[in-house]
Amino acid sequence: MSADDLPLAGYLDGFTEDPGYLDYGRIGPVSRAVVAETRGQTEILARARYGSLDHFGDQDLRMRHAVAAVTGFRADQIASQPNTSTGLMHAMFGLTGDVLLSPADFPSLPFAASRAAEALHVATPLWLSADGSENSAGQVTPGQVRDQLTPSTAAVAVSLVDSRTGFRVDLEGIRQVIGDRLLIVDAIQGFGVVDAAYEVADVVASGGQKWARAGWGTGFLALSDRAVERLTPVVSGFTGIENPEGGLPWDAVPLPARAASAFRVTNGDGVAQARFATALEEIRAVGVPAIEAAVNANVEQVIALVDEFAIPVASSRDPRERAGLVLLAPPAERVTALSAALHNHGVTVTTRAGTVRLSVHANLAGDTVDMLRDALTAYTVAAAY
Repeated sequence: MSADDLPLAGYLDGFTEDPGYLDYGRIGPVSRAVVAETRGQTEILARARYGSLDHFGDQDLRMRHAVAAVTGFRADQIASQPNTSTGLMHAMFGLTGDVLLSPADFPSLPFAASRAAEALHVATPLWLSADGSENSAGQVTPGQVRDQLTPSTAAVAVSLVDSRTGFRVDLEGIRQVIGDRLLIVDAIQGFGVVDAAYEVADVVASGGQKWARAGWGTGFLALSDRAVERLTPVVSGFTGIENPEGGLPWDAVPLPARAASAFRVTNGDGVAQARFATALEEIRAVGVPAIEAAVNANVEQVIALVDEFAIPVASSRDPRERAGLVLLAPPAERVTALSAALHNHGVTVTTRAGTVRLSVHANLAGDTVDMLRDALTAYTVAAAY
């Protein structure tokens, strides 16, 4: 093993889940380092030794630096959030003007846009229509966006990776066609395993509970300087003012800061922030490109195995259009049989809307491959009777 392989080997050693797990798109079992960090932080909180609790206030900055290292945003452009959906709500409620997005995206985006329109009447969702090609629902392309922009479009919102089709959006292509409109990205289905061009986006929201393997309650909202200028911090609490470290704003309600920090309501969960920072520090040590390469290699292995059993693959086979999601589309009358075969052989997946979704990470244990092969064999044998 070369020195270049050592960081990746250490990262892969942190996968401790049981064999058969292929559902990172739903929840990523936390890494070995995150487990250790959680135990340590919880012990500090439980004992509350003199002077120890101030330590939790330091985790916000640690987490923001970790997010900055992975996304390319500055630490001061990042605000801690408990999940992706909350970050997207902040962005959509702060927007003035129409936002172009797909109704087929994961509900976090359409709900945020619709609720903001219903409540404030200052931003209106413009729903992208599919381009008519096979499996185009949920596949947002630069050409599709270009053709449906209007003079009133103030922002375009997309999912980095579509949760139902596995399609990976072309952020740079979309930036080229939308000009200086805001580009809002729900990054959760690719964050940590996709080497995305986050620098072309104005708003990036993600949680850490999926591919980053940091557990629930972890997330961030990253805003470009342009986004800070154009978005109104509608829900901004006492930690969203200038210099909140200077003390509580007793007897007055100052204006929100002109910064990403304005999109905070209260102090974050220091334990959750430490978990998220730990997961991102692991990712940074390896590098997202190396993780993405490992994911791609494992996806190729899974697709090749599925092809042996002639099960249709609905997700893209092009590495430029995919991340870690592999969508299987058996005949409608055989979906239940395939799901049952996977369940009976201990393979954890997501079945939704007539497809079976396998979520493949950088670590793919040999036992998992064997379990998947056995499940597909059982499915095929049953179909012969």
